[in-house]
Amino acid sequence: MERGVADDNLLVKTGDGRAWVTFNRPDKFNPLDWATLKELRRAVEALDANPAVRAVVFTGAGRAFSAGGDLAGYLSLYADKPAFRLFLDDFAAVCGLMERSSTIFIAAVNGTCVAGGLELLLACDLAFAADTARIGDGHVNFAQIPGAGGSQRLARAIGPMRAKHLMLSGRLLDAREAERIGLVAEVAPADALAGHVNAFVDDLVQRSATVLASMKKLVNDTRTLEWQAGLDAEMDVVHAYATGHPDAMEGLRAFAEKRRPHFAAD
Repeated sequence: MERGVADDNLLVKTGDGRAWVTFNRPDKFNPLDWATLKELRRAVEALDANPAVRAVVFTGAGRAFSAGGDLAGYLSLYADKPAFRLFLDDFAAVCGLMERSSTIFIAAVNGTCVAGGLELLLACDLAFAADTARIGDGHVNFAQIPGAGGSQRLARAIGPMRAKHLMLSGRLLDAREAERIGLVAEVAPADALAGHVNAFVDDLVQRSATVLASMKKLVNDTRTLEWQAGLDAEMDVVHAYATGHPDAMEGLRAFAEKRRPHFAAD
């Protein structure tokens, strides 16, 4: 990594086509309180606008990815209805921006990932987990309800019945179980997680940025498009790309000439 920026609650390091964003309050299990969410929103907006950053990886310092919101802080936040709505708006805005962005967002789940931590994971494009990670919703354990899209994204990620099982029971899954049901893509030994994710991103940043962004959008659009509309959208995207973007021909020429492709810096 080439450059690091530290806020009170976040550590952001950029370089080699990627950014690592570390939640940096290990003594509190990296809570997503309002101050952290404001910092996170600023960081995501800046990284989304940076064409040199092709992938953003979230992880946590210490034993947790994020244990969710600051429950003690909610006592005062709940008493201020307008402020609480603004807090939820900030969290929802971060998740929405991640999904709309052409940048690829990855959760590197190094430890406990609960409640708001899970909601952030679900807004990412991919999640990798340490074999020691524990992942779940957990809101019900403290008589809370997801507020940043967790109920909607969880059901779409693992199906309504499994989502209700996790939400109604409050139980946490181990990493292998989370992988089995499709909540995370891959599991790695805890001491090798960062290297595992970096190796994946090393490959990712060599790909066509246009192809990655197009694939991300097409998959995300399955949440809102009817079947035929989705098929039509895919056809329109691939036709416009194949007949109008230099990366399409460059990929074919590189294959034919047995060389590494050189894609446009979109």
